[in-house]
Amino acid sequence: MIEIDGSMYSGSGTLLRYAVALATLVGEPLHMTRIRAKREKPGLMPQHLQAVRACCSLSDGELEGAELKSAEIFYRPGKSLKGGNFQWDIGTAGSTTMLAFTLIPLALFAQRTCRFAIRGGLFQDNAPSAFHMQRVLIPILQRMGAKVRVEVLRPGYLPRGQGHLMLEVEPLGGFLKPLFMIEQGNIKEVWGISLASHLEKEKVSERMANRCRKLLEERGYPVRMEVLNDKTAMQKGAALLLRAETDTECLLGADQAGKPGRRSEAIAEFVVHSLLEDLRTKATTDRHLGDQLILFAALGHGRTEYLIPQVTEHVESNLWLVEKILGAKGKVEGSHLRIEGIGFHK
Repeated sequence: MIEIDGSMYSGSGTLLRYAVALATLVGEPLHMTRIRAKREKPGLMPQHLQAVRACCSLSDGELEGAELKSAEIFYRPGKSLKGGNFQWDIGTAGSTTMLAFTLIPLALFAQRTCRFAIRGGLFQDNAPSAFHMQRVLIPILQRMGAKVRVEVLRPGYLPRGQGHLMLEVEPLGGFLKPLFMIEQGNIKEVWGISLASHLEKEKVSERMANRCRKLLEERGYPVRMEVLNDKTAMQKGAALLLRAETDTECLLGADQAGKPGRRSEAIAEFVVHSLLEDLRTKATTDRHLGDQLILFAALGHGRTEYLIPQVTEHVESNLWLVEKILGAKGKVEGSHLRIEGIGFHK
């Protein structure tokens, strides 16, 4: 049985989701204690609870302790990943993308194509945005051989959520390919998407886009912005993503969601600053992509190498977890991250 102390390293929900996903893949029982012990509200929140239940459902497993605020679970994954069509409603504005991220590695090794309809939050602080997953992470996974598609059907924001994300993943039918990205190269283009829901009168999406253009063009970067005014969300909200593409095929993103009291121009300034800060380090991944790729690189066949902007607690915890559960060796020297993939297959 895999024993995990959920207070280790980041002590976050990421440890839980990664651990449950990896235990499902390797088919080993998992006992996890002190779940999210370092967070202000420890234990299972709705989005974490749904992630555990989803993995259990996908594998026909057994689960004990899966209750709100629970700090301990016993999970016994089933023997196979059946695939098919699934629907999950987090019931709050909890992150749909974190649930999607948990499911992607399982679906890659399922018996047939998986289609997931997930309802909840798509844009909020302290969680990957749907735009970052769709426009930064997924294209890199496709380079590794994954056939993954993400579609935003309806935006969802704090506090009401009720956004709608569609995720489709085809079985891999082989190994994930390793990545080799050790040169950032020159920026070809900065592309962005500026979204506002029920805020057309205030011109929020236009203001975010215009401020991004001004700040980036002043620094000599070519910019192409997509401006969206949405009327389908259940409440007012906004989200902004910028993505830099380089001539060595690197993708670096930065984003932020709107919230009451956060000015449109301030959102743009934060996102531009975050993107430029990561680019200045000469990294080949952004601060979020750098830790997100660790799980996939560990499953891949061969050595993956890339440069990260900084060593975050999520990088440390993810490297520790993939070695503990998969036996995948990884290390960071300066900004250079190396992972020896195990060539996982079903």
